[in-house]
Amino acid sequence: MIKKLYDKCVYWAGKKYAKQFLAFESFIESSFFPIPPDVMIIPMVIAKKNEFIKIAAIATIFSVLGALFGYMIGYIFFNEIGIKIFELYGYQDPNFLKEKFSTTGGFFSWLGILVTAGFTPLPFKLLTISSGFIHFNLVFFIVICVLTRGSRFFLVAFLTYKFGEKFGPFLDKHGTKWSLIITAFILIVLGLVYFYLIKW
Repeated sequence: MIKKLYDKCVYWAGKKYAKQFLAFESFIESSFFPIPPDVMIIPMVIAKKNEFIKIAAIATIFSVLGALFGYMIGYIFFNEIGIKIFELYGYQDPNFLKEKFSTTGGFFSWLGILVTAGFTPLPFKLLTISSGFIHFNLVFFIVICVLTRGSRFFLVAFLTYKFGEKFGPFLDKHGTKWSLIITAFILIVLGLVYFYLIKW
């Protein structure tokens, strides 16, 4: 089923209304859909290189809007909808998240998890729903979503613009590794900034 959805997204990327499809796919991916927008971004940028910034911006904006929708599901409809989405991805007991968040340093550990999920192939949708469920600070949530999703999609679009069709196979083979490396770098920078502001 996942392979069929993947192929369908690639198919949409070649259509006349590809940007509208990308907006829709980016929106639903942040709350329940399994296929990341990268699958559409790469062939769209290869087809229209001069529009790579616009393509990345569409994916970012609608991914963040979808993240807010996921947040709303967790905040208002967790028991009715959120749990079913968790079960769909193989997570049977999401209640431990509230306990984790309520422990010492819970806010900052959750911030790190959210940053990681926003930039890497980890299930971002589960974090958006969980953030609503635990009533994570909405302003921080929006800022992190914009920074992480924007960084990811603009990087994918730019590298596709730069390297063309060669980038797709590279991303399939090494994407997770490099995403984790970049995420670790972002978290270190954020940690240093936080430490500097608190101490000074």
